Amino acid sequence: MSEQVSTPPLILVDGSSYLYRAFHASERANLRTADGRPTGAIRVMTNMLRSLMRQYQDSHVAVIFDAKGKNFRHEMYSEYKATRKPMPDDLRSQIEPIHQIVRALGLPLLMIEGVEADDVIGTLARQATEKKIDTIISTGDKDIAQLVTEHVSLIDTMNDAYTDQGGVESKFGIPASLIIDYLALMGDSSDNIPGMPGVGQKTALALLNGIGSIDEIAERLDEVAALGFRGSKNFAEKFTEHKDIVLLSRELATIKTDVALPVSIDNLEMQPLDKEQLLALFKEYEFRTLIADLEKEGSGSALENNGSDEKASGAIGEYLVVTEEAEFLDWIAQLESAELFAFDTETTSLDYMVAELVGVSFATEPGKAAYVPVAHDYLGAPAQLDRRWVLEKLKPLLEDPTKQKVGQNFKYDESVLARYDIQIKGIAFDTMLESYCLNSIATRHNMDALAEHYLGYKTIKYEEIAGKGTKQLTFNQIELEKAGPYAAEDADITLRLHHAIWEQLKSEATLSSVFQDIEMPLVDILSRIERHGALVDGVLLKQQSLEIGQRLKELEKSAHDEAGQEFNLSSPKQLQELLFDKLQLPVIKKTPKGQPSTAEEVLQELALDYELPKLILEHRGLSKLKSTYTEKLPQMINAATGRIHTSYHQAVTATGRLSSSDPNLQNIPIRTPEGRRVRQAFIAPEGYKLVAADYSQIELRIMAHLSGDKGLLDAFANGLDIHKATAAEVFGVALDDVTGDQRRSAKAINFGLIYGMSSFGLAKQLGVSRKSAQEYIDLYFERYPGVLRYMEETKSFAREKGYVETIFGRRLYLPEINARNGMRRQGAERTAINAPMQGTAADIIKKAMIRVDNWLKMSGLNARVIMQVHDELVLEVADESVDAIVEGLKVQMAGAAELSVPLLVEAGIGDNWDEAH
Repeated sequence: MSEQVSTPPLILVDGSSYLYRAFHASERANLRTADGRPTGAIRVMTNMLRSLMRQYQDSHVAVIFDAKGKNFRHEMYSEYKATRKPMPDDLRSQIEPIHQIVRALGLPLLMIEGVEADDVIGTLARQATEKKIDTIISTGDKDIAQLVTEHVSLIDTMNDAYTDQGGVESKFGIPASLIIDYLALMGDSSDNIPGMPGVGQKTALALLNGIGSIDEIAERLDEVAALGFRGSKNFAEKFTEHKDIVLLSRELATIKTDVALPVSIDNLEMQPLDKEQLLALFKEYEFRTLIADLEKEGSGSALENNGSDEKASGAIGEYLVVTEEAEFLDWIAQLESAELFAFDTETTSLDYMVAELVGVSFATEPGKAAYVPVAHDYLGAPAQLDRRWVLEKLKPLLEDPTKQKVGQNFKYDESVLARYDIQIKGIAFDTMLESYCLNSIATRHNMDALAEHYLGYKTIKYEEIAGKGTKQLTFNQIELEKAGPYAAEDADITLRLHHAIWEQLKSEATLSSVFQDIEMPLVDILSRIERHGALVDGVLLKQQSLEIGQRLKELEKSAHDEAGQEFNLSSPKQLQELLFDKLQLPVIKKTPKGQPSTAEEVLQELALDYELPKLILEHRGLSKLKSTYTEKLPQMINAATGRIHTSYHQAVTATGRLSSSDPNLQNIPIRTPEGRRVRQAFIAPEGYKLVAADYSQIELRIMAHLSGDKGLLDAFANGLDIHKATAAEVFGVALDDVTGDQRRSAKAINFGLIYGMSSFGLAKQLGVSRKSAQEYIDLYFERYPGVLRYMEETKSFAREKGYVETIFGRRLYLPEINARNGMRRQGAERTAINAPMQGTAADIIKKAMIRVDNWLKMSGLNARVIMQVHDELVLEVADESVDAIVEGLKVQMAGAAELSVPLLVEAGIGDNWDEAH
């Protein structure tokens, strides 16, 4: 199961589609101002946009409209959209006000001459996909279904319909990749696309499902008659007659994804909401409800003076801004007497290594919270309490392990306070982790999302008080009138969230155990690992970067020579034309739009037989390595420590695995020489060694434990090479007679099955027929019947409960396990089989980290963990402690779980990470 960091999707609004629909939806009501100006479309579209912005608060939202005048399709076909009626005057008069409101909402608005809104949307969606950002297109236009992929989906806010790949197939009866052909065959009366005469929906579906795309139909016309639809016997003749019209229709129906845009998704930034302009527009068009809503939304940011402390009227509580010593000391007394209090910091940066403390906030009961500013330094900022004095008074309380505290992402606050010599103790609860342990996929686990999900409350967003983009203020620059309610609300909402989530979590014994025994102890451990950092040789990386740059030039020249022309190795379009049009290489796979794919797995297959794809692949891999690591890592070395300091994320992956960012340590390649050279740059300081220890074949061992299969249990118990043992069983040969190829095949089967690989996938990986692959799988299950039983029982459990569990009780929910759509359901079933293994492996390495940390504290040995990557721990160890650490590390990690098979830990020693691994 792949792991991905959770990035908010890009939201693209098809403004032109909604414009007409909003107008027709409001036409009957005939909404107008007192002086007779129509307002229905403005009102409906404004409500739709505001709703969308609330639903996707962390996302960038952009609105795209058709530009005036004709576009390139009119040049291709003069009758394009010729049958459309002129735009009603009542609608035309509402366009400019809608544009004004879009801009006042802070949303980017795009209108590109010569193309349609669909083409702009298609181009932006492609750019997002290339950057591994998911896109949600808000539209009611069926044509845009052709853009749907694994990373692009649709939402229709007017009927609350969400459409992904399965939804397209369910709605249209064909996959998204055939929508263009569907439109081309049938034609489209609304756009006056002619299509093929006599072909309606039934015929089009029969053709596309029976044979395939238009190109495939053209090649296999002799097979059409056998499909048996009305007119199938004469279809070949008619198709030949009208082929030019069909191909023209396909061109007209195809959404462009390579439009030259004045902006890209990198600078498609939203701006702060212009409340003054919005109010003026709402008043002009007499939107009384919207005026009231907008004024109400702003009320939580107003501060009213009240003596020495400023009172902030929050939406759900009275929040204090504390600027007097006596009032602060009174709050200290309240915190000392409270059984539990929420605590939060406000700083100048999200980077815990450079963040300066600007203020602290706390809450002792719901609705009772305060913010203590200590370093707001904008022009005219009022006098505040001295930061050193405030921290001196807080230190005993924060370092008292008997005083329970709750926070949201407490690891960050711990790291910030450590810079001020405060070692916070008594971290009892973290609302981010409470939510994550309760249900890892129910919502994102940031405070804004949690408040809306669990409390039905919309928090003050940072962008509302600080702005966005390059002009965004740091917290020390924000006026107390705005900063106070925001910071106090953080503490208040944290406390409320804890009460709401903990009530649910503590009623589930296994889930609360995962939270208390695994996740919470890791907060302090990860904070210390992050702050210590890893030593990196920047000079070595810069040298490697230069060498990779030279190699990239050589590869580019070799590729040009091989191709017989110059081309951009990074351009999918140029690659497509070169490989499949000019060089006539076989088409392995097609894109959703029916074009030959140049995806990595396609190039890997072609590289087995052709030199050019091999060169392109090497160029791609080195380019990514250079931009992501050899160039970037030296820039990330902290000036004060000389080390890099990653951030570990506990609440991102669905399975419980840790992920990391800035830099991402999980994705440094290990199978290539250049990837290993990057690992060589992670070095031990003088007088120390790096020790790397990881679990051997942990997921297969977990499979043996979960399935209870005697064959697997015996193989591991006897210390056999599991892949060799599997090969002996599947191929019916003696253990000593297993060949290298047989072992490789067995390894593919072992790992493939735990990831839910089908016979098709296995056949592709082994380079054998699908029939042979299925025979291997059947033999495997015949030899290891416990594995098959486990898989069937797990799917049955998941269908009944809606989730699966790890050995330690972590719950992994599967919302599509009973989906009607077969592809989505089968995907959930594959996840059901794999998730308990991957989740249990995640739990084991986390428990190992806790055991190792406790052992190191007690042992007095000079060593510390500096990295955690997948199933591996990397330690920095003084030379004199190496032998003791290696032996003890194996014992501690092996003891992290009691399975039916032994946990095998392998450890290595070296001057750098590559040597130690």
